[in-house]
Amino acid sequence: MPTTGNQLKAARVFSEMDQSDLAERAGVNVNTIRNMEASGTGLIAGRAQNVNVVQAVLEAAGIEFLNHGQPNVRVRKQAEA
Repeated sequence: MPTTGNQLKAARVFSEMDQSDLAERAGVNVNTIRNMEASGTGLIAGRAQNVNVVQAVLEAAGIEFLNHGQPNVRVRKQAEA
């Protein structure tokens, strides 16, 4: 699913990571994160591999990327004990 810059930024904020923390966890340069987020409402351009790894880091942190007519994100619900 295509990801927008705003989706990525919201996911990062929900996961309580700053740009440098996310970049470190994803193994990319912090400028890569900045450029991705700068896409705003547009789809993130650039290497799909970078987008995929950044998104995977955020998903591992409990974020779900949604696209039900509009790109969105949410914090994954915790399983009840």
